Amino acid sequence: MSRLPSDHAPPLLADLIDDAAALSPASESVTAVVADHRHHLSAWYADLLGPLLLPASWLDTMGDPPDVPRFGVVGDTGLAGVTTALSVASRWPGLCRFEIAVARRGEDPAPGLRMLLAAAAEYPDVDFYAETPLTWGLMAALDAMAVQRAAGVRIAPKFRTGGLAAELFPTPIELAAVICACQERQLPFKLTAGLHRALRHIDPETGFTHHGFLNVLAGVLAASDGEEVAEVAEVLASTDPLPLIETVRTRQRMARPLWKSFDSGGVGAPLGDLVCLGLVTEGTPA
Repeated sequence: MSRLPSDHAPPLLADLIDDAAALSPASESVTAVVADHRHHLSAWYADLLGPLLLPASWLDTMGDPPDVPRFGVVGDTGLAGVTTALSVASRWPGLCRFEIAVARRGEDPAPGLRMLLAAAAEYPDVDFYAETPLTWGLMAALDAMAVQRAAGVRIAPKFRTGGLAAELFPTPIELAAVICACQERQLPFKLTAGLHRALRHIDPETGFTHHGFLNVLAGVLAASDGEEVAEVAEVLASTDPLPLIETVRTRQRMARPLWKSFDSGGVGAPLGDLVCLGLVTEGTPA
């Protein structure tokens, strides 16, 4: 399956958007989800996309492996279902990632993280992402993951940036603090939920203020330059698109530092924003 020319997806934006359509409440059948992902991979914007993400609850009913080059599993069946999900998914070609929440808000993430680390030891070719709440125990969990990564374990944190309740949207200072904490530890990380549009905005239906993925990208670049939490938070809170666009445009040929990707239930909105802002150029299928 061909990939688009690099001019369409500069290194700073490559593999930024994980296809999480299967995790949407309005998701279609697995056949439709896989077919849509294959269509995306044959389109001009293919190199912007990460793997297809599938819920663990789908695996037993799928029968055949997903016909895609790369896929990840999101552990919606909980920590008790990790062993079963991995035993099924690991028999299929293309498994590259396993992601799961290791604790609820207010819970100590350490026990769940230990369980996930045990699984990661059994599957050394899979990247594991531990969704960790931005609450008590977070920094200790990041320290533990940094130690394990230094020992060769493919573990990294994942953070929630939105959801169905206001408390699931971290403030700019909270998100900046965790970005800087990962920078200090040289921990890659990924984000999930709420990042549907490039720029920070208020959702007219819910009234929730959403982070923009372009804000996050510019904030990550600021953190990699050594900026402090307050400065990174200022970038995350900005609603002026011009400085954000210029920051990304002038550094688009560099590799993206630490931030691996974000989950998107649909490719159309983030792709449309990138085109409208002039950060990628629409083209014909490669």
